[in-house]
Amino acid sequence: MPDRRRRTPQAPEGDLPAAYSSGWPSLPVPPAGVRRRDRRGRGLRGPLIPPHLPAARTRAERFDELVLATVERLERSWAKQLVGTEFAVEDVPPSDPAPWEHSRGVPMGRYFPADGPLAHRIVVYRRPVEERAVDREEIAEIVRTVVVEQVAHMLGRSPEEIDPGFVEGP
Repeated sequence: MPDRRRRTPQAPEGDLPAAYSSGWPSLPVPPAGVRRRDRRGRGLRGPLIPPHLPAARTRAERFDELVLATVERLERSWAKQLVGTEFAVEDVPPSDPAPWEHSRGVPMGRYFPADGPLAHRIVVYRRPVEERAVDREEIAEIVRTVVVEQVAHMLGRSPEEIDPGFVEGP
C-alpha cells in the first residue's frame, strides 16, 4: 500500500541550481492568454463579447462621439473658419483656472487661441459636463452649448450666429 503522508521536498545533494532554491523545481510559465484549468467543473471561460459583435462603448467614448458630432454639424456651416482648429476632450480642467474663470465655478470648456506653431484649440471637459446633466440627452445639449459658445468666442461672433437654434447654456 502506498504511503499517503505529506512529505517535505528533499533538495538534491551538492550545489543547488536556481530552480531548486525553494526546494521545489520551478514549473514552466505558460504563455500569456493560455487557459490552464477548468475551475469547479463549469467549463473554460469564454470571451465576454463574441468577436463578431461590437463591444459596448464606454461613457468617455460616447462623450467623444457627442463632441465629434457637434463639431461636424458646425463644420457644415463654418468649414472655412474652423480649418486648422483642434477640438479635444479632457476629463477635468486643470487646477489653475484662467483669471476670468474664478467666479464662474468649474469650466465645462475652454478656448485656447493660436500661439506660434500651435493651432486654435477648443477643449470640452467631460466630468463637469456629466456632473451637471441628468441624462444622455441633457449631456448632448450641454456639449452642444459648450462647443457653440467656444466657437463663437473664437470667431468673435454671437452663439446665435454660429448655431441659429442655440439656447443659452445650462
